[in-house]
Formats: sequence, structure tokens, C-alpha cells
Amino acid sequence: MANLFRRSAQGTYALTLVLGCLSVTLPAVGQSASPASKVHLIDSKMSSKLLVQQVKPEYPSVAKLNFIQGRVRMRVMVTREGRVGEAHVLHGHPFLAASALSAVRRWVYQPLRTRSGPAEFLTVVEVVFSLHTKKLRPLPQEPEQDLKRQVRPPEVLEGPVGPAAAASVRLRVLVSDDGHAIDSQPLAGLAAHFSTAQKAVGRWTFKPARWGALAVPWYLEVDVPVGGWPPRGGAADPAGG
Repeated sequence: MANLFRRSAQGTYALTLVLGCLSVTLPAVGQSASPASKVHLIDSKMSSKLLVQQVKPEYPSVAKLNFIQGRVRMRVMVTREGRVGEAHVLHGHPFLAASALSAVRRWVYQPLRTRSGPAEFLTVVEVVFSLHTKKLRPLPQEPEQDLKRQVRPPEVLEGPVGPAAAASVRLRVLVSDDGHAIDSQPLAGLAAHFSTAQKAVGRWTFKPARWGALAVPWYLEVDVPVGGWPPRGGAADPAGG
């Protein structure tokens, strides 16, 4: 069952949270569990009932100024204790994704009870950011493309130095407005190296993206060596999210 948040801003905006769960074998990405760990199946109604602390995402002012709206889709792993152990952005504009990710990572659930005791579960959460202006006026036809032309993408400043590595993993990194990697998703490479690469890029420092004089969150694609960590640069995500 979806929850709807409404709030006044420059007009109003709505945040719709859609919870859904799948029975799958969890990929070995950024976790200590076995690659074949089974994830328990629960439906959307049950997952909503288990949610006991739901932090509301803020609609970023810079997104509203640029008429950015849309969905942020996240994969969420909830621990046996009911905490969000992992949350990764699957899709969404970087301005909205950073806000949604920050909120969802602070959600708290009741533990999922099974016959063998409390269990982890995996769910997909969608946060929908929608603009509703009080004054009837046309919105720009391609606000994301207009914004993309104005944003100077982030840059890698420094990564841990070490011997060169024979293999690498390509990651899409969400760089925050203070120059930290707040999320990453593998794009290419061996699955066995994903966790190592994600942990490594979390130690890198970045020059954040800029919209004029304002630092903003943005995506960056980087090749992360596995086995050695020389500083590496990357190209901005051509889709901008």
C-alpha cells in the first residue's frame, strides 16, 4: 500500500512511496553474506505494516528550481534487526536520488519473523517526486537536458595509492555535494570483485559537481582497480541519471 506525503513549497510536491518485494537470490554486491543467500518473500502490504519509522525525503530546492521531478527506484535490504542494512539507487535523477537515499537509509522496520527466527528481506522502494505549481504555467519540455548542459560534472581528486591492478570494475558513483561517494552501482566487471570495488571507491575523494557556484550531487562513472588502488579519473554519466 503506497504512502503519500504532501507539503507546500513553490506550489506543492508529492512523494509517493511504492514498496514491493521479490523472492530472489541476492547478488554478492557489497555484503558479507554468501552469494546464494535466500531472500524472504513478503508482499507490499506486509512490508508497509513492518515499517515503524519512515523518514520523509526532502524535495531539494535546486531540483524544484530546475523543474526536476520523477521516480527514484532503490533496492533495499533490511536486516534481521529491522534496520536498513543496504540501500542502492537503481534509477533516478541525482538531485532526487541523494535526498531519497538519505531518508530511506534511516527507515526502521519491525523484524521479519519466520519459523527459524528473524530474517533479512529485500525490497524495491520507489519514491516519486512530483511538482504541482499553484500558478498554471507550462513546464520546460526537457528540464533534465537543460540542467545537464549547465552542470560541471564531478572529478576524482584522489584514491588510495598502491600497485597497479590487472582487473577493474566500472562503477556508477553518486557523488554528494560535499565530494563523497554516497552510493555506487556496478556497470561492468566480475561479480566477485564488486564488493571490493565499492568499498574502495568509498575511500576516494571527489571534486563535487557544480551548478553555477553551487555544489550539487551528480553521477560519475569510474574504473576501479581491484588488487591495487592508484588514483583514477572517470567520465560523467552521459545520461545524467
